[in-house]
Amino acid sequence: MTNSFDQNLAPKPYELISFPKKAPTLASPAGHDRYDPNKLHGSLHLVLEVQTGVHVSTGVVAMGSDIGNNRIPLIKTMTHNVDRQLVIQGSSLKGCVRSIYEVITNSTLAVISGRYREKMPPERMPCKKKEELCPASRVFGAMDWQGLVKFTDANCRLAKPTIGFMPSLYRPRPERPDYYGKNGKILGRKFYYNTNRAIEPGENRGIPMQQAGRLLTFETLLHYQNLAPAELGILLIALGQDPKYPLALKVGGGKPIGMGTMTVEVRAVEQSANMGDRYRQYELDADTKITGDALESFVQQQIQAAYGSPLLEQPQLIELAKVLGHPSDREPPSGMY
Repeated sequence: MTNSFDQNLAPKPYELISFPKKAPTLASPAGHDRYDPNKLHGSLHLVLEVQTGVHVSTGVVAMGSDIGNNRIPLIKTMTHNVDRQLVIQGSSLKGCVRSIYEVITNSTLAVISGRYREKMPPERMPCKKKEELCPASRVFGAMDWQGLVKFTDANCRLAKPTIGFMPSLYRPRPERPDYYGKNGKILGRKFYYNTNRAIEPGENRGIPMQQAGRLLTFETLLHYQNLAPAELGILLIALGQDPKYPLALKVGGGKPIGMGTMTVEVRAVEQSANMGDRYRQYELDADTKITGDALESFVQQQIQAAYGSPLLEQPQLIELAKVLGHPSDREPPSGMY
């Protein structure tokens, strides 16, 4: 690559988080055939708050008049529920959280585009056998394996979408020389920075889209089964619950211009010590839902289990916290469109 190639590019709004030096350790997952009494089973009640505008596209462009806006001819849409409130699909949240979990454990990638397969270190290729799975694949799933966690769709209950404008962005530039090591292989996973705001290009310089505006909240459930305390702890770290590393998620489109930042609050945990109770009685004990000080204690207990486990890759967590840390005083990049 020539220097002129680099000079023509805007400053990169992302970092590559390095791969651990050792290959991932592969093992069989816990399984779905029974609830292991030595593992954790339950649900996290999550509230996600929008910090910079979020747009998760449906792939459909609608006439403005069809969604109640006669001023704009065509608008890129987001998913709505029956009450016409915004929805973020559980699959989008799962993929976002999985990417973080992959980084802070020694895991393979879930998916690799065919055009980049030859550039990927062979030990980072997706897992293919359900008896030989990396840490992230054991929890989130892989080929022929459903995984141990499930995200429900996140619903916005208080407000309707606003109209934003997204500029035309550069395509990804994996031919940049800083993507690769001396062996010609990709150096790490790509994450866009959280910033203190998103670029607002204005009506005449962007593509109109529905978006969730700042401070709107979404509610969702994260169900889990057969997780070791360390696995649940790493999941909670990925959700930004470790005070030492307050991460925020990057969801949807517009990441290069600062869009998509969402913080997570764990409002409650439904944790059952005996899953058989769900089948032997009609009503569960009220104390299965953990809130308040007991919730904080439960969350930090699992996080401490993660720090005591070889599953957690702290060097990668430190790298990632510099990119996804929130709040951030980093300005969004200029010259992106």
